[in-house]
Amino acid sequence: MPPKDADPRPCSIADTLDLIGERWSVLVVRELFHGVRRFDGIARNTGASRDILTARLRKLERSGIIHREQYSDRPARYEYHLTEAGQELGDVLLMLLKWGDRHINQDDPPVVFTHSCGVDLVPEVVCAACGEPARQGASAARGRGIRPA
Repeated sequence: MPPKDADPRPCSIADTLDLIGERWSVLVVRELFHGVRRFDGIARNTGASRDILTARLRKLERSGIIHREQYSDRPARYEYHLTEAGQELGDVLLMLLKWGDRHINQDDPPVVFTHSCGVDLVPEVVCAACGEPARQGASAARGRGIRPA
């Protein structure tokens, strides 16, 4: 329970974490990026129990991150697909992968992507205007989430 004087900072990071900020939701999105579309495959590759996976899939669908398409009538069965908003989470997943490869699995990365240019992918977040690394130039923040120190 938060302290009585808590006044959480308005923040898109916190809002995003409310939608996808727990293990199973992120792993569902990962599986969809790998092309795994059916419930049983997602369950197998994430290790999520059926009830947890069902709840996460429903939440992701309500949030507009995934949509489902029926592929069988009897019994009713569905495949899951990323929406445009869900596809944009790919950049986030790639940065998590980069961080994990650098700080957890530096000697043996479990997955290495090859970019379309033919070289192993090393994702980077850059400023769209100048191309410089984003975190090095991020300054002068403004907006309703800014508070004095």
